[in-house]
Amino acid sequence: MLLAGGSPQPSFLLGSLKADCVTKPFLQRCQDLVRVIEDFPAKELHAIFPWLIETVFGSLDGSILGWNLRGLHERINPLEFHTALEFLDPSGAMMKLVYKLQAEEYKYDFPVSFLPGPVRASIQERVLPECPLYHNKIQFPASGGVSFNLALNSFEYFMFHFAFCLLKQRNYPQGLHFSTADSAYYILVDKYLKWFLPVEGNVPPPHSPNTGGTVPSPAPRSPSLSFTSYGSHTSLLKRHISHQHLVNADPAAQEIWRTETLLQVFVEIWLHHYSLEMYQKMQSPNAKLEALHNRLSVSSAPPIYPALPGSLHSYQELFQPTEEHVLVVRLLVKHLHTFSNSIRPEQVSPSTHSHTASPLEELKRVVVPRFIQQKLYIFLQHCFGHWPLDASFRAVLEMWLSYVQPWRYVLERSSPVSGEMQNRNVPEKWSTFVQENLLFYTKLFLRFLSRALRTDLVNPKNALMVFRAAKVFSQLNLPEMILNGEQLFLKPEHVIPHRQHRLLLTPNLGGSFLSSWQPPITDTSLKVKSHVFSLEGQDCQYMQMFGPEARNLVLRLAQMISQAKQTAKSISNHSPDSSANQSFLSWFGLGSPDFNGSYNGSDLDEAGYDTIRKTDEHLEKALDYFCQIFRLNPTQLGQLTANVDSSQDDDGKNKLPDCIQSEDGVVLTSLGRYQIINGLRKFDIEYQGDPELQPIRSYENAMLVRYLYRLSSVINKRFANSMGALCARKDFLGKLCRHHLTSSSRKCKKSPITSVSPSEPAAPHIRLRFLASYRTLAFLFIFYILGSLLSLGPLICTFLLLIGCMFYAIVQTLLSEEQKPHNN
Repeated sequence: MLLAGGSPQPSFLLGSLKADCVTKPFLQRCQDLVRVIEDFPAKELHAIFPWLIETVFGSLDGSILGWNLRGLHERINPLEFHTALEFLDPSGAMMKLVYKLQAEEYKYDFPVSFLPGPVRASIQERVLPECPLYHNKIQFPASGGVSFNLALNSFEYFMFHFAFCLLKQRNYPQGLHFSTADSAYYILVDKYLKWFLPVEGNVPPPHSPNTGGTVPSPAPRSPSLSFTSYGSHTSLLKRHISHQHLVNADPAAQEIWRTETLLQVFVEIWLHHYSLEMYQKMQSPNAKLEALHNRLSVSSAPPIYPALPGSLHSYQELFQPTEEHVLVVRLLVKHLHTFSNSIRPEQVSPSTHSHTASPLEELKRVVVPRFIQQKLYIFLQHCFGHWPLDASFRAVLEMWLSYVQPWRYVLERSSPVSGEMQNRNVPEKWSTFVQENLLFYTKLFLRFLSRALRTDLVNPKNALMVFRAAKVFSQLNLPEMILNGEQLFLKPEHVIPHRQHRLLLTPNLGGSFLSSWQPPITDTSLKVKSHVFSLEGQDCQYMQMFGPEARNLVLRLAQMISQAKQTAKSISNHSPDSSANQSFLSWFGLGSPDFNGSYNGSDLDEAGYDTIRKTDEHLEKALDYFCQIFRLNPTQLGQLTANVDSSQDDDGKNKLPDCIQSEDGVVLTSLGRYQIINGLRKFDIEYQGDPELQPIRSYENAMLVRYLYRLSSVINKRFANSMGALCARKDFLGKLCRHHLTSSSRKCKKSPITSVSPSEPAAPHIRLRFLASYRTLAFLFIFYILGSLLSLGPLICTFLLLIGCMFYAIVQTLLSEEQKPHNN
């Protein structure tokens, strides 16, 4: 790793530490690093810092694993786990090194190529990102080079690598499954958030290398390359330190600088991933005009660097977040809610904060809308649209539900009972949050409904997710707050031109500051409109959560829930001893084998019948919650349930999927495809060829199947004429032969594949494949063992067996002859 401004000088200390990595154990290496950080001056530590960062967090390209913090668990290696946590603790040795180097204003290069796609593309297009984190840090590429770098101080450099560690691909050993919350990385994220964003008190002061001194905040730097800015507005909190001199730096401003930097790094690295279309839509009109002017001015001059392949126009985001990534982001969301809700009551009023609030209290007031609102919304939209339709979506669901319930993260000092009662009743004071985050409640909820309509609700995990979402949105007062927010958005405007909304709220402002000249009657409506237009653009097509289209989605989901409840009920009523319903002779292996039977099991079979009953409860409660949210008519729901009940056959099995007859045969409708995908209905697909040629089953002996097939083929070929003559007889013997040599032993519904069925009668033949069944072989073995216990020889046992089979064949023929007139 090259240092900013030149090549590193040879260092004996660096060479010694590299050698120790090979020879010394982990604990001793960390102890040596602690002593080095305490004893050596910043000039020597400056040379080893990039190597140490790479040793801890791994290389950016993934070639060096580092300490593998994401895979480090106490249960696997407790010694390394606790040693790493102590070394990387906010008050530990590593942070002491960071503050020591920051005091000397050392800079380190971070390649722009490893930044999230939208940021990387904008920098390569010479458009300065809006986030103040990148201002005055972009380094012009060296002579002949094409890559940009960020010149970061030690604290920024550390946080960039720490945050980027979450995005690296990790392959965990097979058979080892541990909770993400138990990993060293997750615990460190929690520690840093609690340290730099304290709920109570102030941020602890940084370690100072000089007695009585403080670590200065970074000085403003002149840009080394002209960039177009997204907007002229600078960070609200940066104004406290942007004009300060290093000698008399304000400690409160330094505190805010570290807190704000940590938040910006986490949000930029973890959430700044979306498509090119979304990237272009997010830019304000001013930014678009300035970017165009900049490109035109650059194109008129000789090019100073070649066009890059990853430019904005060719950029396509391929980022797919992992479940671990989402869980860490949820931890960030939960802590920011707790941090924001810990503001002192006297600082809540916006009219007094500018005069009396400390920088940290001011940060609490704006942290959610300023830092994460926009990027989290886009991140959630990406997850809702691209996440697989499986149970792993639960992580995304819980992150979304955590954000839309900030009232859950208020430090309650009341009794647990009152707190529990409050969870079902949203206080009116949160209506402002609901209005300023309307799309999180409406559009994302409708996208969740669309996902739920494409999932198998009989699956316990999918049913639980629907139950969780319905329960959260059914909290008292919440549907009314959402409806009120929608009405404010749809309220016709008479004062402000339509095209000015985008200028009133750029992504940098976060929706907290509006023009003071607006009349009070339109102020709340303006906030809601500004929120929607800033996230979706002026051309957004808004679907009302309580509109007719959304209501139809809910009714479809209610019908699905009713169908899933019926399926779960039929499974729970299914006795494990279902084999008792089979014919008596099937226990002897003499009945026709069920080659056409299909496996009807699912995850429910592995989950157990208690889980199935729990699934039925979740679906029942979810249906009740949807009725409360959308005020569904009980009569209408009863009709839906009745329709579902009538769609079942008398024996409890589903009818065929919905389909229509066309010139090409039977064609599935959209409803039929939906029924098949969700397992609600299916075709009774059968193998209609020669049963003797079907694939060998798991309950059959492969060698016997092949041998018996060859034997039956020889018999059928040699005695074909004799069997044909017997079947042609008009007496009872002919009926017996026709029933067992030509007709199938069971009738069942065919799949409506074709309307033409074969009319040629099957030639008389015998089937011996049932003798290859392990069940048949087991019966024969038990039968002969019992015969020997009764002093019956093998010949007598065989004779009795043949007599029994003949008696069964005669009875079955007589019964079939009696039923034949009724079937005509």
